[in-house]
Amino acid sequence: MTSFVQPTQKSADEFAERFFASVLATAETMSVYLGDRLGWYRCLVDHGPMTAEDLAGRTATDSRYAREWLEMQGAFGILDCDLSGDAARFGISAGVAEVLTDSASLSYLGPLPRMFAASMRRLPELLDAYRNGGGVSWEELGADARECQAALNRPWFESRLAPALAGVAHLHARLSRPGTRIADIGFGAGYSTIALALAYPEATFVGLDIDEASVRMAQDNAAAAGVADRVRFLIADGDEAGTHGPFDAAFAFECLHDMPRPVEVLAAVRESLAPGAPMIVMDEAVSDEFAGPADDLDKIMYGFSLFVCLPDSMSSPPSAATGTVLRTSTLREYARDAGYQGVEVLPIDDFSFFRFYELAT
Repeated sequence: MTSFVQPTQKSADEFAERFFASVLATAETMSVYLGDRLGWYRCLVDHGPMTAEDLAGRTATDSRYAREWLEMQGAFGILDCDLSGDAARFGISAGVAEVLTDSASLSYLGPLPRMFAASMRRLPELLDAYRNGGGVSWEELGADARECQAALNRPWFESRLAPALAGVAHLHARLSRPGTRIADIGFGAGYSTIALALAYPEATFVGLDIDEASVRMAQDNAAAAGVADRVRFLIADGDEAGTHGPFDAAFAFECLHDMPRPVEVLAAVRESLAPGAPMIVMDEAVSDEFAGPADDLDKIMYGFSLFVCLPDSMSSPPSAATGTVLRTSTLREYARDAGYQGVEVLPIDDFSFFRFYELAT
């Protein structure tokens, strides 16, 4: 028997109202992209309330565009506005400033629109991929996508990763051993590797990533953090892990679902691990199965999947075409096919959008 799952029935007027709210949210999101990239929010934080002319002058931007943007931000309730003088002055409250500009805050979301802006630039290629197969690679998505992911994950890695791992006794003990060698597969801007290096000063690290621009970013970040002597970032696919081992532990932070051939990468990492060494995967904490109407986490992950992660994966055939919504059952299947003995969900809760898995060798 076929079972149909559908949301509560809506009239045309009800759905039109909902969809119009979504269009408003899209406009708001892209206005935040402008404020982020043009430095307007940061200028308001640094210099307090100001007119459009003041903002444009301090940021070397056009005052007419600045006025339209400021008025829109006021209309949407993002910025505060003072209309008592000859010219309107706009300011940013502390809570809004934290979310949009404080790169150390766990509430930081200012760069989030960059991910969608990156994919919007590639809409013709995405449409072609949707019609004919293939995809759009991470490299093609460019700096907006690369910097967005790095910036959003950074505060979590810097403030929460070490305490989270310290709470898993057997893993913490292994990572703390003098001379431990640790691999970070798909490290992006390197903030995960750097956080591990700072937490485990007697370990050395090898990061592997296929995106050359990300490797350069990570190398600069490691130097700035003072850990470059213990961290090597290499341009390499994850399935090359065996040539750089053996490792006493390996990590893959929010990247397995992007990989076109995740089973091959997991198998190569397994071969690079010392006896009994674990493979730790951090990926999205989505629901266990598709069941129609979903929570906001699954919804945003489908959004990322449609425009970023699935096209990235499918840009390199043959591809498993996983997508961002990597469910636990799918990861268990990948791990089994790669030769692992089992998969355990680690007791790490409240870590952004993510779930941690330990793959046993």
